[in-house]
Amino acid sequence: MKSEWDMVTVRPSSHAGTFYEARFNDLKKQIEQCFLHKFGPGHLPTVQLHGPRNIVSLVSPHAGYIYSGSTAAKAYFELALDGKPELFIIIGPNHTGFGSGVSIMLDGIWQTPFGDVLIDTEAATEIQASSNYIDIDDVANLYEHSIEVQLPFLQYVYGENVNFVPICMMMQDLEVSQDVGKAVAKAISKRNAVVIASTDLTHYKSQKVAEEKDQLVIDAILELDEKRLQDVVEDNRISMCGVGPTSAAIVATKMLEAKKAMLLSYKTSGDITGDFSRVVGYASIVMEK
Repeated sequence: MKSEWDMVTVRPSSHAGTFYEARFNDLKKQIEQCFLHKFGPGHLPTVQLHGPRNIVSLVSPHAGYIYSGSTAAKAYFELALDGKPELFIIIGPNHTGFGSGVSIMLDGIWQTPFGDVLIDTEAATEIQASSNYIDIDDVANLYEHSIEVQLPFLQYVYGENVNFVPICMMMQDLEVSQDVGKAVAKAISKRNAVVIASTDLTHYKSQKVAEEKDQLVIDAILELDEKRLQDVVEDNRISMCGVGPTSAAIVATKMLEAKKAMLLSYKTSGDITGDFSRVVGYASIVMEK
């Protein structure tokens, strides 16, 4: 009998039923509610097949959909208006401690209630070969949610033909982040691709404190300044879980000639639950040419 460790090239969803609904119809309804939510775009997305394709990267949260789904929906709505990318590089933090310091899967299929998502082997291989830090490692993503929760949104918006590369970062310092960003940019420079940085912001502080800390983070991202982002997170002890993925996305974005970033939404879990004593911050941001 095969163990779960032998099945990682076909990665089953590990968070369906917890972070998001486990059944197709329930998940479809849940995502539509995210788009129609008062904190979401207010409309269901329609892909503009001949859109300008100016979005190079985006920042999207990865909490349970009931908390951060409406914020994430703002980014995916904007992405649909921008056109149809052929490839998504999803960079997320490693919360579990499994696997290498920076991990990539070169091949395989990730399963969600919407079906299978295929890893782009060619792009993944190029990224790994160009990096000094990225290891080929399937284990890091066995139970990690930060990349997985982005996939149903992509499948809802773009249907079955979604190709992606998962990069999972436990090491998130500036040097490593710059290395990852440069490797990603090099591999996708001639492809119709989007980089998705998966991150939540401040964790378990009061609404007031979270808003103050998260504004520092947002300002650094909007300036496309990965060093400033790393510095403000460290200097202000901000519990942003995906500073590395976001820094890497900024580096890739600038190498791919993006010039600006735009904040689409900032909310906290308190805005959803009404409990403002210990909140988690969420932002959706796009970086564009």
